Amino acid sequence: MSVDTVQNTLKEKNLYDYQVRDLHRIFDVMYEEADDFNLLYQLPTGGGKTVIFSEIVRRYIEKKNKKVVILTHRIELCKQTSNVLSGFKVKNKVINSKVKTLPDQDEYQCFVAMVETLNNRLSDKDFELKDIGLVIIDEAHYNSFRKLFKFFENCFILGVTATPLSSNIKLPMKDNYDKLIVGDDISTLIKNGFLANAELYHYDVGLTSLKIGINGDYTVKSSEALYTNSLMQSKLLTAYEELAKGKKTLIFNNGIYTSREVYYTFKKAGYNVEHLDNTASKQERKDILKWFKETPNAVLTSVSILTTGFDEPSVESIILNRATRSLTLYFQMIGRGSRIYQNRNTFQVIDLGNNISRFGPWNQPVDWQHIFKYPDLYLENIIDDDILERDFVYEMPKNVRDKFRKSDSIEFDIKEEYKKVVASGKKSFKVIENSIAQHSRICIENSEDVYEARDLIKLLQDDISYRIKQYCYCIMNSTQNYKDWLFEEYNRKLRISFNGKF
Repeated sequence: MSVDTVQNTLKEKNLYDYQVRDLHRIFDVMYEEADDFNLLYQLPTGGGKTVIFSEIVRRYIEKKNKKVVILTHRIELCKQTSNVLSGFKVKNKVINSKVKTLPDQDEYQCFVAMVETLNNRLSDKDFELKDIGLVIIDEAHYNSFRKLFKFFENCFILGVTATPLSSNIKLPMKDNYDKLIVGDDISTLIKNGFLANAELYHYDVGLTSLKIGINGDYTVKSSEALYTNSLMQSKLLTAYEELAKGKKTLIFNNGIYTSREVYYTFKKAGYNVEHLDNTASKQERKDILKWFKETPNAVLTSVSILTTGFDEPSVESIILNRATRSLTLYFQMIGRGSRIYQNRNTFQVIDLGNNISRFGPWNQPVDWQHIFKYPDLYLENIIDDDILERDFVYEMPKNVRDKFRKSDSIEFDIKEEYKKVVASGKKSFKVIENSIAQHSRICIENSEDVYEARDLIKLLQDDISYRIKQYCYCIMNSTQNYKDWLFEEYNRKLRISFNGKF
C-alpha cells in the first residue's frame, strides 16, 4: 500500500495530522522489530489514543491477516473501545464475565477484554485464543496487565498511556517495554486547538499530617483525617464559591468518607450536588452520570472512580480536593476537563492539595523519555511537603479582605518580626504575642461590638495557621503537637484580647 493510499484511507477515518504521524512511527517499529517486540506509546489524555490504535488494528488485520487482542482495566473502557472499533469496520467481540467459551471466535478479527476476566479464562486450559499477532494494552501504566504477558510471549505488544510511569514504583515500565514513542505534548495540542487550556488556581494547604503508604502515595486514612475536618470543608466551599459557582464541577477526593462529607457540605449550602464512589450499583452510576451530563450547574463529588473510562466534555471546573504523589493521577484528574466543548476552549483547575506546586503546571513539557528510563530518579526528586510549605506566602482572599476594609494594612511578616525580636534580646514567643495584637487590632477596627470581632476570627483561621507554621520554622520546632497547641492558644488569646475594648 503506497503512502498516498494510506493517507487517503486515514483521512476517511478523520484522523488528525499528528495522529497520522504517530501511526506511521508505530508501524515503522512494527516493520523493523521482531514479532515479539514490546512498544510503549505516550499521548496526553484527550489526544485520541483509542482512535489511533483502532486504525492500527484495522490496518494490522488487513496487512498481517492475524488477530488482535485489546486489554483494558475497566468494563467502561471495553465498551467504549468496542464501539470505536466497530466505527472502523473492525468486527470485534467483548470478552466479559458472561463469555465462558469462544466457539464463534473465527467470526471475529479482534477481541476486547478486561485483564482479570481474560486472565481467568486463559488460565483455564479449555479456553484458547487462536492466531493472535498483536496485543494492545490501554492505560498501560497499570501493573495488573503484567500477569497476561506470559500468554502472549510471541506477540507484538503495544502499550498505550498518557503517563509512562508505572503505578507500582517497584515495577518500572522499562522492565516490560523495549522502547517508548512520545506523541505531541499538552501545550502543542492546546496551541493547535485539540485540547482546552487550563486556568490554574491553588490554595495553600498544610499537608505535613499526611502519611505515605507502601504504594508511594498518601494513605486514604491520613487524607480522610485532614480533608474531612471543618476547616478543609470550609476552604473547599469557599474556593468553589469564589471561582466555580454555577459551573459544572467535578471534585476528586481521596476516600469515600471525604466525598460524602463534601456532598453534605454542598447540600447544606444549597448546591445541586451528587456523590459517586465504587460502591454504587451500575444503575445508580448510570443515573448520576446522566444527571451530571444534563445539569448545567451540577457538582459531582467522587473518589478515583472517574479518573479513567469517563468522558464528559461539558465539565467546566475540576477541583482537586486531595493531594497525590502520583504524576499519573495528577494528569488523569485534570484531563477530565481538557476536552474541547462547543465554543469553550478553556477549563478551570482548583488545587487544594499543593499538586501544582509539586508537579508543575499541567500544560508544561514533561521529559517522558527520561522518566521512562530513570523512574527511580524522578520519584526520589518529588518535592517534600515540608519544603513546599516553607515557600508558601499567604494571600488573604478578596471576599475575606473586604471584611477588613476599614484597615489600611493587614500585613504581618513573621520572619521579619522574629529577626527584630531576637535582635532586641526578647523571648521568641513575643513574635506570637505581637501577631495576636495585630490580628486583634484589625478585628476591632472592623467591628461594632465584641461579638462581631469574635465572628471575624473565623475568617482569620488560614492566616493564623500560616503564621504559626512560619513561626515554627523560625524556632525549628515543627512537631504537630506543638503546632496544634499553639493554634488553640493563639485563638484563645485572640478572643480574650477584645475584652474591655468596646
